Amino acid sequence: MSDKPSVLFVCVHNAGRSQMAAAWLTHLAGDRVEVRSAGSNPGAEVNPAAVEAMREVGIDIAAEVPKMLTVDAVRESDVCITMGCGDACPVFPGKRYLDWQLDDPAGQGVEAVRPIRDEIKVLVEGLIAEIAPEQEA
Repeated sequence: MSDKPSVLFVCVHNAGRSQMAAAWLTHLAGDRVEVRSAGSNPGAEVNPAAVEAMREVGIDIAAEVPKMLTVDAVRESDVCITMGCGDACPVFPGKRYLDWQLDDPAGQGVEAVRPIRDEIKVLVEGLIAEIAPEQEA
């Protein structure tokens, strides 16, 4: 069992919000947090507008692939965050469950995805401060 907290981001298609959230958490927290993302009905590819929006801030998610949500992914995570999409995770005692109400970037252009990307960054920064703050040297 790892000492570092683990976070699972879930949205239906695992193609937009959850991919951006996982990328922000990986980018901002580095190896202080274990990061997963998944969806109950994974899409065929990550939303191209989400890929472009993240590229604009120097984060490349083009190689990411939507993944199926599994009971094991939830069981192995300390925090499970759904993305305002009505998806439900299996519930296990001792896990923390959050729901971030975010607009769905599906079918949107990059102009519409930018504010979603920026809102996710703010939420991820707050999560990091709570579960994996930087240690004073």
